[in-house]
Amino acid sequence: MYRLGVLTLASEVEVLVRFGRALADPIRCRLLLVLREAPAHPSDLAERLGISRTRLSNHLACLRDCGLVVAVPVGRRTRYELADPRLGHALDDLRTAVVAVETDRACTEADQKNCC
Repeated sequence: MYRLGVLTLASEVEVLVRFGRALADPIRCRLLLVLREAPAHPSDLAERLGISRTRLSNHLACLRDCGLVVAVPVGRRTRYELADPRLGHALDDLRTAVVAVETDRACTEADQKNCC
């Protein structure tokens, strides 16, 4: 890690680990894809994803902790957006990548010793 004022720059490996942790959950994946389109307020995000605000808050906290989203005060409300516009491009690249998998295999938690 490299110190930069109040912020710390993560190493290349740590960036990938944080991205992986964020993408490990389908709701967080959907949330990142929604924020890729445009910044949004929590109430709008919860409604769009069909989840409770409490559940959304937990996922947003994870994404903030991973450094992928930021909370922007807008008057008395808070809007969320991707921390860096390049994350949207990275998400586009990831979601359009060809992933070669065996049709009878799934990368699940039970497979962690052999998988991701």
